Amino acid sequence: MRIGIDLGGTKIEAILMDRTGAIVVRRRIPTPSGDYGGTIEAIRGLIAGIVDRSQDHSGWPVGVAMPGSLSRRTGLVKNANSVCLNGKPFDRDLEAALGRPVRVANDANCFALSEATDGAGAGRPVVFGVILGTGVGGGLVVNGRIIEGRNGIGGEWGHNPLPWPDPSEAQGQPCYCGRRGCIETWVSGPGFASDFERQSGQRLAAEEIVASAANGAACAQAAIETLGQRIGKALASVVNIADPDVIVLGGGLSNIAALYEIVPRILSRFAFSDGVSTPVLQAVHGDSGGVRGAAWLWPAV
Repeated sequence: MRIGIDLGGTKIEAILMDRTGAIVVRRRIPTPSGDYGGTIEAIRGLIAGIVDRSQDHSGWPVGVAMPGSLSRRTGLVKNANSVCLNGKPFDRDLEAALGRPVRVANDANCFALSEATDGAGAGRPVVFGVILGTGVGGGLVVNGRIIEGRNGIGGEWGHNPLPWPDPSEAQGQPCYCGRRGCIETWVSGPGFASDFERQSGQRLAAEEIVASAANGAACAQAAIETLGQRIGKALASVVNIADPDVIVLGGGLSNIAALYEIVPRILSRFAFSDGVSTPVLQAVHGDSGGVRGAAWLWPAV
C-alpha cells in the first residue's frame, strides 16, 4: 500500500492505493487556510483516519502533491500559492510528524505522473501533462520518471511568454509572477474569462462562456476558438523542445470538447516539422490525477 495526499488551497485529499493503482480508501477535508502547523496536523489526522489499524501500516510511504516546489538550493518550499508553505522545510516537517517516509512533488508533476502511469499516457515513453485551471501547470514524464530539472522547474510552460502573438496580444497582461504576457494570463480559467470580458464587455466565468457557446453565442464560440489557438501555439513550443509522445490535458478547461480539434490543428501549423502527429488527449483520472500521482511517487515493487 501507498498513501497519496493532494494538498490544495481549499481541500486536502488522501487516498490509500494498492500496487495495481486501485484506490482502497479516499477522504477529503478542508485545508486550514494560512496555517502551516495546522496543515501538518490536518494531514497527520487525515492519514490516521484512512489506515487500517488492524494491519502493520507503519512502513506505508506517503507521497504529497503540493503547490509550488522544493528549492534545490535551500530545500525549502518556493512558488506556492498557499503562501504559508513558502520558506518552510515541508517535506522534513511532515516526515517528522508522520514517522513515515515522505516524497513531495509539484501538483502538476503528480498529475502528469498519474496519467503517464495508468492514464491517457500509459505506455507512452514521453508524456507532457497540462493543467488548465485557475493557473496553468505542466509536467514532463519520461519513462515513468518526472523530469524536474536542475532548478526544479521542469514543465513550467505557463510562465513562458505566449509565442507568435498577434498584434493585440503583443503587450500582454500582467502576471502575478511580476512579468507580462505569460501563457497563464491567456489560457488559465481567469485569463480566459478576463480576455472574454475585454473583447465582449460581458463578465462571465469560464464555465459560463462555455455554456454560452453551446447555446450558439457567436462571441463565446469565437472566444473558445481563440483559446484553442493560444493553447496550440504555446504547446507547439513544448513540442519543439520535448517532442512528447502524447499531451494530456487536465483541469477545468480540459472539459471543452472543441479544444481537441483546435489544438492539434494549431500544433501542426506552428511546430517545426512537416507534420505533427502528437495526440492531444483528455485526462482519464480527472481531478484525482494529483492525489494518484502523489501515491505513484512510490513506484510499485
